[in-house]
Amino acid sequence: MKIAVIGTGYVGLVSGTCLAEVGHQVTCIDLDEHKINQLKNATSPIYEPGLETLIKQNIDHERLHFSTRIEDGLLDCDVAFIAVGTPEGEDGSADLKYVKAAAKSIGEKCKGNLLVVVKSTVPVGTCDLVEQTIQAELKKRNVSFVVSVGSNPEFLKEGAAVQDFMHPDRIVCGVTNDRDAATFKDLYGVFVIDDPSKIFIVDRKSSELIKYGSNAMLATRITFMNELARLCEKVGADIDHVRRGMGSDVRIGRKFLWAGPGYGGSCFPKDVAALVQTGDQNDVNLSLLKAVTSGNEAQKLYVASKISRHFNGNLSGKKIAVWGLAFKPGTDDVREAPAAKIIEELPRSGATVVGHDPQGCENFQRDFGNDLKITYSDDPYAAVKGTDALVLVTEWPEYKRPNFSKIFEAMKSKNIFDFRNQWSYPMLKKLGFHYECIGRPDDSYKVTI
Repeated sequence: MKIAVIGTGYVGLVSGTCLAEVGHQVTCIDLDEHKINQLKNATSPIYEPGLETLIKQNIDHERLHFSTRIEDGLLDCDVAFIAVGTPEGEDGSADLKYVKAAAKSIGEKCKGNLLVVVKSTVPVGTCDLVEQTIQAELKKRNVSFVVSVGSNPEFLKEGAAVQDFMHPDRIVCGVTNDRDAATFKDLYGVFVIDDPSKIFIVDRKSSELIKYGSNAMLATRITFMNELARLCEKVGADIDHVRRGMGSDVRIGRKFLWAGPGYGGSCFPKDVAALVQTGDQNDVNLSLLKAVTSGNEAQKLYVASKISRHFNGNLSGKKIAVWGLAFKPGTDDVREAPAAKIIEELPRSGATVVGHDPQGCENFQRDFGNDLKITYSDDPYAAVKGTDALVLVTEWPEYKRPNFSKIFEAMKSKNIFDFRNQWSYPMLKKLGFHYECIGRPDDSYKVTI
């Protein structure tokens, strides 16, 4: 098939590249000329393992193309994806201005029959809006092309997006007719040869809600476990043991049961807020999800307060090293990163902060440089030199087994705050560290898991 992908952000670039990888002719379109020039030179503007290699490979095989002109992608096009951003508005709703602009451009520039696929994460009813916008433009042109609209939400984990796209656990497609259902099956059939039933053909509104519902459920699990971890600290239970016991129940499962500093990223905070707003607009009070949002923000403040409490509320003159600025390992995405909220709190008590992240420093400085007082180090061990505390926020692989003897010698005061429960209390206590984590009774933690 000949495919156009409008938007070369995270979703659009990964989707377009992976579709080219299986043989489709793909043109990715973006108004950002600098970004398009980067991509034409096979340089990815985002960090995602394996993506840049695939971009180069498919450019070389003349299956993947980039342009700033939407008409270049729409020429003889079979399927056009809308994969533009839907940022959170002031009231929590998804801002659809970029989706509307893309739909309008398609209506103005398309040259024939076309399936338009909304890949962006959008509220229920957005496909109806896209269809109305396109049809209005076609009417202005007095043309009678058959342009239909389908929904196809993405389920990509940053850091594993290429793997997720190439080996999906499900592909959700929202349609209004059998013709579009057949097109989706043809488009994605190669990805599910092992199990064609992984393609779910549903109505458009259900498809749109599946995406929001999935992310909201995962955000709820994370927030629940974080609240349970705080309870564990009060009563002397161990959240790791609780997690394992709960996860062994097949009705619950083991995934997304880890305690931590709260969720972040471009999806969970925005999607939960948008779903709550959709509920309010339809007189449905999604009270549980409102509590999830407040609980997640409370968790970020709670872990920051652990540091302050240890120093009796006075961080004046203290130097704090923060390992991990991206919201999760495997990505340079710092949007809604827990590290930002933690770092925001520390200077208020008088601390200075030095941060390290394998991929996220540049984006963190770009997004928060004017708001947060932080310096950066390109070496994790240099970051801890002369510090009074080391704070682990993001569980990058290179942080899992660091040289603690080297860290001990470098630090001024020997305090470690492990907000990912990665390290062993008995080992660090033996070395002479003060150690705190989340939901584990530090002074009695003896079991090796």
